[in-house]
Amino acid sequence: MLIDSHCHLDYLARDGDLDEIVGRARRAGVSAMVTICTKLSEFDVVRGIAQRFPEVSCSVGVHPHEAAEEGQDSPDRLRELAALPEVVGIGETGLDYFYDHSPREAQQRSFRSHITAARETGLPLIVHSRDADEDTIAILREEARQGAFTGVIHCFTAGPALAEAALELGFYIGVSGIMTFKKAEALRDILRRVPLERLLVETDAPYLAPVPQRGKQNEPAFVVHTAAALAELKSVTGDEISSVTTYNFYTLFAKAPRPAAA
Repeated sequence: MLIDSHCHLDYLARDGDLDEIVGRARRAGVSAMVTICTKLSEFDVVRGIAQRFPEVSCSVGVHPHEAAEEGQDSPDRLRELAALPEVVGIGETGLDYFYDHSPREAQQRSFRSHITAARETGLPLIVHSRDADEDTIAILREEARQGAFTGVIHCFTAGPALAEAALELGFYIGVSGIMTFKKAEALRDILRRVPLERLLVETDAPYLAPVPQRGKQNEPAFVVHTAAALAELKSVTGDEISSVTTYNFYTLFAKAPRPAAA
């Protein structure tokens, strides 16, 4: 079994048949998926997908790109929605200084509100960080001093300092199809040093399809290629990567329902 710990099935639904997409994931051996919320105004759509498919859970959160319009200045709404049975994580949230679609101050305020919601609910924080390593580290460390919380740096592409800080804080590292790209040797070097027990696999579908599917629309079934590449990188078998990353997923996303064989 494999888990796609981060995908956007609501985006895939705009261009494809979700029954077919989820069916292909099942046939590929993907036993569970988390579809990620990026805007609270679209949460009902995200939750509806999780309600429709028993192997799909969801998160609640506001992507840093949306912080200007939908950023959260308080954890209250996040905490309220986190109580719903389909919600297993808080996010995605974080900082994106590459595009700067929202003011950095708004991103930071919303990020802290999500952290508070994660701390108060006990659900894991799903962190997006791009070109913002220093501030991401600073905020995570500052907030950790206010009380413990856990989470994952999803679709990890940052530098070694953020990887080290995340591991020190008990976070997990989400591995996407980027690690299969020819020019991602710096990322692969970091991943070689991350312990197996701190790794998750994900697609971030519909983006970032792994080799040999690069150039296609990504989907949860393709997580098998990332897992295979990760197994080769870590010099373990595919079965071991499947077993370890599935165990890690349910350790972190403890609220997620387990299939009978998980």
